[in-house]
Amino acid sequence: MSYQALYRQYRPKCFEDVIGQEHIVTTLINQINSEHIGHAYLFTGSRGVGKTTCARIFARAINCLHPVNGSPCGKCEVCKAYDENNMDIIEIDAASNNKVEEVRDIREKVKYPPINGKYKVYIIDEVHMLTDSAFNALLKTLEEPPAHAVFILATTEAHKLPATILSRCMRFDFRLVTTEDIIKLLKKIFDKNKIEYDDKIVQAIATAAEGGVRDALSISDCAISFGKGKIDYDTVVNILGIGDKEQVATLVDNIIKGDLGEVLENINSAYLSGKNFAVFGKELTNYFKNLIVVKTCNNPDAILNQPKEIMDRYKLQADKISVDKLLAFMEKFSNIETDLKYSLSPKTLIELTCLECASFDPSKKF
Repeated sequence: MSYQALYRQYRPKCFEDVIGQEHIVTTLINQINSEHIGHAYLFTGSRGVGKTTCARIFARAINCLHPVNGSPCGKCEVCKAYDENNMDIIEIDAASNNKVEEVRDIREKVKYPPINGKYKVYIIDEVHMLTDSAFNALLKTLEEPPAHAVFILATTEAHKLPATILSRCMRFDFRLVTTEDIIKLLKKIFDKNKIEYDDKIVQAIATAAEGGVRDALSISDCAISFGKGKIDYDTVVNILGIGDKEQVATLVDNIIKGDLGEVLENINSAYLSGKNFAVFGKELTNYFKNLIVVKTCNNPDAILNQPKEIMDRYKLQADKISVDKLLAFMEKFSNIETDLKYSLSPKTLIELTCLECASFDPSKKF
C-alpha cells in the first residue's frame, strides 16, 4: 500500500477534529442542526488552516441523513454513496480553471438537482484566481441560485474578490492555529505512530509552521522519513534551516554588548553551518520581540510559553537593554525580511544590520 502524507492521513473527517477554528465550527454546526443553510459561503485565511477541510465536512454534513453533532455520520445511505461515487460535491481549482468558460459550465450544470443528497455543493478553491469575466459569470449564479445549490468559495486573498461577490457570501475568517494547539496535535500523532520525540523538537516544528497545521505535518513528515521512526532536534534544525536557539541567543548577547568582532564571528559560524539567513533574520526579529514581552508584560512566561532556561536567559538579556533599543532592533530586522528573501548576499545584509544594531546610539535614528 502506498504511503500517505501525514496531512492527508490526519485530515479531519468531522468538525470535532478541526483545531483552532472553534468560532467557525460552532456557527456551521448550528446552521446544520437548525437547517438554516445559506447559498454562498466565503472561507478565507492563511494556507493550511482548514478552509478546504471545513468546506468538505460541511458539504457532506448538509447532505447527511443523520448528522452527528453537526458532522456527517458516515453510515447513512447518502454518506456511503459519497464514499463510492460523489457527484453532488464538486471541487474546482480556480488556479487552473479560471476562465469564463469553466464558470459558464457550472451555470449550465448547477440547474440539475443532486443525485444522492439534498444539496449540490460547489467548492471553488483559490477563487481569487478567476478572471474578471469569470467573476461576472459567477455573480449571475450567486444572484439567483437554484434552491439545491450551495457555493463555498475558498481563498487566501479575499481582498482580490469583487465587492459584488463578497456582498453575496456569508464570510468566515479562518485564524492561524496557535502554537499550543499545533503542539498538542503533533504529540497526539507522534504518540499514535510510536515516534520518538521530545518537547524541544515539537516546539521547533510548531513554531516554524507559523499557524499552519499542514506545514507542521509536512515538516514532521520530512523529519520522520530522515530519522526512520525517531525525530532528533538536529534533523529538524537542518530541515528547517533554522539557527540553534543558543546560536541566536549568543549573537543577541554580543549585539547588546556592542562587541562587533564577536557579532561577525557568530554570523560566520551560522553561515558555515548552512543556516538559511532569511529564516535567521526572522528568528532575530522574533527574539527581540520576545525580549520586549519579557521587559514590558506582567506575565511573560504565560505569553511566551518557553522552557525555564530560555526564560531565564531572556530575563538576563532584557535587564541589560532599554525598550527603545529593543523596538529599534525589532523594527530594523523586520524591515529587511523581504530583502533577505531576494538578496544576492543575505549574509552581508545580516552582518550590516547586526553591526548597525551593535553600535546603535539611541539618541540617533538608524
